[in-house]
Amino acid sequence: MDILASFIKYLDIEKGYSSHTIRSYGDDLISFFHFAGIEPTNVDAFNHITHRTVRAWVSTLIGQGLSTRSVNRKLSSLRTFFRYLLRQGTIKTNPMKRVVSPKTSKRLPEFVPESDMAKLNANDLFGDDFEGLRNRLIITMFYYTGMRLSELVGLTLTSVDLDGMTIKVLGKGDKERIIPIHPDLKDLIQDYLEVRNEKFPSIQNFFVTTKGKPVYPKLVYRVVNYYLTLITPLQKRSPHVLRHSFATHLLSKGADLNAIKELLGHSSLLATQVYTHSTFEKLKNNYNQAHPRA
Repeated sequence: MDILASFIKYLDIEKGYSSHTIRSYGDDLISFFHFAGIEPTNVDAFNHITHRTVRAWVSTLIGQGLSTRSVNRKLSSLRTFFRYLLRQGTIKTNPMKRVVSPKTSKRLPEFVPESDMAKLNANDLFGDDFEGLRNRLIITMFYYTGMRLSELVGLTLTSVDLDGMTIKVLGKGDKERIIPIHPDLKDLIQDYLEVRNEKFPSIQNFFVTTKGKPVYPKLVYRVVNYYLTLITPLQKRSPHVLRHSFATHLLSKGADLNAIKELLGHSSLLATQVYTHSTFEKLKNNYNQAHPRA
């Protein structure tokens, strides 16, 4: 097994990364290997990689027009990889210690305004058949729980406890968390399950296709993208935008930041604090528009 395959297995089994993240790491490393002229089977070659090699790669990526955010993501993949090599004893020194990431401008998360989200119920956008009930629940569950795409796809029938009004979610690194069910969401879940369990009683996955198969990320993404296109002019119309909307709207209503952190499954409060910037920008815009001297 070459070193890249070994690393991919480590990300999958020990780190519990999603298939999307693992694929991104693999693509980043293959790009670097090509630049450095390294074959993954030539383990000794990694001892000759220096910080200068990595810096030259970074300069090339920026010269190709890659954003600093994308470059930093690739550097993150490289850091994880070289830490793995050091831990395995494959290399003696880590070249990434002398590599400084290019500075990025802070990008605020995009979210759907509450007035736009209200259009989902104001307009008859969903049908009353199985597909319509499922799609309405997918959109609402993202917005009412803030869960990730992979978490929603991974839900099973036992994940949802209507008696206890909770949903058990398996997050990053296989960490479980419990999310409360809003009464409005409970009604939609009951409507969906009534039809779903009659049509497809044997399958354990919570969300299923019209043919009774487990839903998959691309299908869910298409559903979200389609319905958000109908209600908002935002350029980004993904499940993650609904996650951002969930957090931003909670914060704007006075929810505690630590509580939002737990609901989102963030490991650090720093990841949650970005939403304070979003609400401040909204406050600033309202001030500029409403103040008599603005």
